[in-house]
Parts: sequence; C-alpha cells; structure tokens
Amino acid sequence: MLEANAPMVAAMDDTILRKTGKRTPGVKYRRDPLSPPFHINFVRGQRVLQISGALPPKEPAESDEPARMVPMDFVTASTPEKPRKTAPAEVWKAYEEARKSTNINRIGAGRLEALRRRLDAEGARERPLWLTVDGTFTNSAILKNLPDRTVLIGRIRGDAKLYRLPEPSPAGSPGRGRRRVYGDRAPTPEAYRQDPDTPWETASLFAAGKRHLFRYKTLAPLRWRSAGAQHDLRLIVIAPLGYRLRKGSKLLYRQPAYLIVTDVHLPVDQILQAYIWRWEVEVNFRDEKTILGIGEAQVWSEESVEVAPAFFVATYAMLLMAAAEAFGVNGKPLVLPAPKWRRNHEKPRPSTQDLIQLLRWELWGTALDTMHFSGFNNAQPSDGKPEKSLPSLRSAVLYAVR
Repeated sequence: MLEANAPMVAAMDDTILRKTGKRTPGVKYRRDPLSPPFHINFVRGQRVLQISGALPPKEPAESDEPARMVPMDFVTASTPEKPRKTAPAEVWKAYEEARKSTNINRIGAGRLEALRRRLDAEGARERPLWLTVDGTFTNSAILKNLPDRTVLIGRIRGDAKLYRLPEPSPAGSPGRGRRRVYGDRAPTPEAYRQDPDTPWETASLFAAGKRHLFRYKTLAPLRWRSAGAQHDLRLIVIAPLGYRLRKGSKLLYRQPAYLIVTDVHLPVDQILQAYIWRWEVEVNFRDEKTILGIGEAQVWSEESVEVAPAFFVATYAMLLMAAAEAFGVNGKPLVLPAPKWRRNHEKPRPSTQDLIQLLRWELWGTALDTMHFSGFNNAQPSDGKPEKSLPSLRSAVLYAVR
C-alpha cells in the first residue's frame, strides 16, 4: 500500500493491562496513567510494548482523511520479582541484572532493531523507517542505538539543554586536545518559543477529523547529549492550539509541544503530519482493551500470560489489514443499516466495531442465506428427531476472539 520511496511511519508506546490476580506472572503494582497529577494512584497490571505501522491515505500531504495504525510488534515488558531484603547477595545480583535487561527502553531498542532487520529481509532495505514516540522513549537508550536508515521523531521537555554544532578548527592550528563535539549553548525549547525575534511559520495538517493551521518554529542543526555526536537534530516548537469546549465559550489553549528529529533534511510538514498520526496507537490500545478484551483472559502460566494478549493483537491486525485490502484504508463497506435510535452521522472511516459486525455478517450470512429456506411448510414427522446443527469452526474462532 505504500509507494516505492515512501517512508514507513511507525509509532511505539507502552500500556498497562489491568490484572487482579495476586500471583499472575509479570503482574505488579504500577503507576496508573489515568490518575490525576496531584495524586498518583497505583494499579496492578501487566506492562506491554507495541509498535504499530501507519497505513496512510493515497495523498498524505493533501488528503483530508486519517491514517490507520496497524499493530506490527507486540511483546510483554514485565519486570522481575523483587527479592526479600534477607535474600542472599547472589539473588540480589541476579535481580539487578534481570532488571536492567527488562528495562522498557532497552526492550524498545531491541524491538526497533528487529523491525528494521525484518524490513531489510523483506526487500524494503531502501525504505526509510520513521519512528514516532513520546517523551518516555526520547532518551539515550533509544537515540544511541538507533538502527541505520531509521529516523526518530520524539517529544522532549521544554527545559532540555541543547547545543549548537562546534565551530571548525582554523587551518594551521596545532590541533591539540580532544575534538569538540558540542558548541555553544542553544536556547531551550521553551525559551525559543518565547523568542519574539523568531517568526512563526504555518502548516496545514489534518488532525481530529479536519484540517488545522499549526504554527511552529524550527531550529537546526543542534546536538543533545542524550543523542550524542552521531545525530544532528532539528528542533520543532509547536504553538498551543486554541479550542472551545462549546460554541461561544472561552477560548482555551493546549500545552505547546517540543519535538526533535534525527534528520535535519526532512520537510517539516511531513514530520508534523507523521507525529500527528502517532495518536492512532492510542486508538489501537483502546480497541484492544475495550472491544477485543485483551488482558481479560484468565490465564496464570507464564507462557500463557505472554501468548494470550499477543494472539488477540494478531487477530486485530489481520482484521485491519483485511479491511484495508478489501475497501481501502478509509473505505466504507456495505454494512447493515443502523437502528433508528443511533445518531445518524457520517463517519470518516469504519470503526473496529463496524468491521467486526461485517465479519460476523459474512461468516453467519452463508448459514442464514435465503437459499436454505422455503416458502412452503415442510412439516417434520411427529416421531422424527430434529436435524443436528454441526458447529462451524469459523464461528467458534470468532466467538473465542470476543
């Protein structure tokens, strides 16, 4: 579905599958991401890591259609069980080694490397890979282990310490000492946003169902100690976007966003549109948890706890890919008419629930086709037994997924 030279845009993020079992492997108390900022809550859950790839519309730069993220990689990222204080030193040493190996950033770097190798093995060696992440994965563990032909678009803090490139040494200088890697201090992202001497630029991007006019500033090339000297970075500052809770209400503003890109030559509008697509991975998490019920399987063995969620995600990815192949990325299939009590509004694309409804209709429609019925009454003998209904494998699999 991608053009020959088009990059593959992917998004990596982690989430928590809530669990209630006290002895389920890999389940621990973790910070609840839905807790308010003034009071941190903890919930028991299983941490997982997912990478989703974007299926863009036909003309991403000019299209007024959303992209759809499809899961490509899914692994559990559980941390080891902490031993007791009175445990031997060997046990604590093994725990520290296991804790380092199961670090979420180290796992993310390994999965990204595996994804790049898979693309090369499938004949997409020349296709660039753009990875969009939030602030959790914009750190040295990911940036310093970034594979070749891979670009990272990540969010950073407003007070990040950035540096300009060092000035080249004059010709004929003795050249004693180490070569400089970082130059003078550049303004922080927040200071650069407030700089009145730097004008704002605009870009028309599709987000939240319609086109918006984004204002941004950009500065390049820069360096960041978390990325090292191997990456020259571009800083993009996005101005807060105004919105109203209802018509005629007070104009409110969202928080500004600060992005860094490991390729200073990419067009800014394409970078911003790719990062806006990153929100689709959150849509994947919502569909997987609320519709498919990922994490609700009552399994307790260590292998089942890892395999069961991955199976649900694999079926979800196959459903999205089948719909994209049959109707297009945002194509609307012929579905059953909605009930009268449902609000009649135009959807930009079919939802996951619509695709599941269509799948059930296709699987069960054959068994309930009109060719199996007759307009005449065919009475069964009074002493005859009713015909047995043979179960369908496809129906059983569909029920098992739900």
